[in-house]
Amino acid sequence: MIGFFRFLLVILLLTVVAMTSAIVTMHFAIHGAEVSVPDLRGLTLSDAGQRAARAGLTLHVENHLYSTDVPAGRIANQSPPAGTIVRGGWRVWLTQSLGPRKIAIPDVTGKEQRLASLEIRRAGLQVGSIAILPQPGAQAGTVIAQSPAADASGVASPVVNLLVAGPQAAAPAAPQFVMPDVIGQTYSAASQSLTRAGLMVAPAVVQPPVVGAPGVNPTSPPPLSGTIVAQNPPAGYPVDPTTTIQLTVAQ
Repeated sequence: MIGFFRFLLVILLLTVVAMTSAIVTMHFAIHGAEVSVPDLRGLTLSDAGQRAARAGLTLHVENHLYSTDVPAGRIANQSPPAGTIVRGGWRVWLTQSLGPRKIAIPDVTGKEQRLASLEIRRAGLQVGSIAILPQPGAQAGTVIAQSPAADASGVASPVVNLLVAGPQAAAPAAPQFVMPDVIGQTYSAASQSLTRAGLMVAPAVVQPPVVGAPGVNPTSPPPLSGTIVAQNPPAGYPVDPTTTIQLTVAQ
């Protein structure tokens, strides 16, 4: 019986040792193949390939771009970035520089915004921000300035920003009034009231007394001297500061 338990104990110990050995072996198999991605930016494709091979990595040029900072043929960017821990044989994706892109920026000032945008895109450029600014003397919707300026060159994938003339602010409308009834008032009082309201009052027209005129009731008292007997425009007529008001006063 004791021998049987010793046998089981030996079997258990051997199993534990085997499992421990397997775990250690897997750990070294996995982590022993891990490498740190080197920094390949700024290298030629040939030099980057040699450095990647020493680290047990492979390379693939995924994209190209124009750059004023990185010379043509050298690596402008990489993924994963330098310092990333990856497994051996991992592929590093590269972006290779084509150098500066020499494009003359078209002159679109004075052109309608839509046509200017089309011309910029035809040149292989992009339309950036568009600002609107009222400009006296410029037709609304036309380009009055651009950045970069026309004929600029040596720009990498440039974006052309536009300043477009906006609509001119409309002149404020003159305030409108309704002509009051000032007949019977004195000229001085009526003219002062109308002037304070922003209206123009012409010099008074003096009307001499009419005696025996047709349609005049001889029993009606004559108007007091200096009082208004007629007005133009009449009461209720719309007027504004450009309207000249004519008042007729009794002599």
